[in-house]
This record gives sequence, structure tokens and C-alpha cells, in this order.
Amino acid sequence: MSQPDTGRPLAFRMQLKPGVAAEYKRRHDDLWPDLARALTQAGIYDYSIFLDEETMALFAVLRLRPDHDRDALPHQPVMRRWWDYMADLMLVHDDNRPQEWPLTPVFHFA
Repeated sequence: MSQPDTGRPLAFRMQLKPGVAAEYKRRHDDLWPDLARALTQAGIYDYSIFLDEETMALFAVLRLRPDHDRDALPHQPVMRRWWDYMADLMLVHDDNRPQEWPLTPVFHFA
């Protein structure tokens, strides 16, 4: 199991390929219900992705429940299908998992 929620969000960066921002948004607007269930069952909630249109960098921010199992998601068939579906739009690893770069928290206002 991954680290418990510390009250701060988990944030990371991903990278879109040029010219695909509208398609990336369209696919997320039509998020598969079985993928949404898998994310929820893994303990993920309050998940947002932001786009820097100048660099095509995506910034993802999510929260994890204390009993989360985010590390199990790569083994879920629906997650693997989603990665395959999205691979043409972004930088990915050989298994089509999106490349992620962790972001370090430097400020939080609550």
C-alpha cells in the first residue's frame, strides 16, 4: 500500500504532444464509468488536471484516502485500456503508462 494521505494533495506533471489538447479534454469529459469506479476504489478523490497551453504540460493534483491503494491501479485492466487509449496524445513509457514527474509542494494555503 502507498503512503497515507498527509492532508496535502499529491501532484505531478505529465506532457501532451502538440495539437492534441482538445482531444485530451474530450476524452476526459467522456471518462469511462468503470475507470471512475476503479479510481474511487483505489482511494483517489478530488482529482484535477490542469493544462499549461504554452508548454502543453499537464499538472495533476489528487487526494488519496488514508486506506488508498493507488499502486494497484496499473494492474487493473480498465487502467491499462485507458493508458492505451490515451497513448497517442501524450508522452508515455513502453507500457503506455503516462510519464509522470513528481511536483514538490512549496506552499499551501487553507
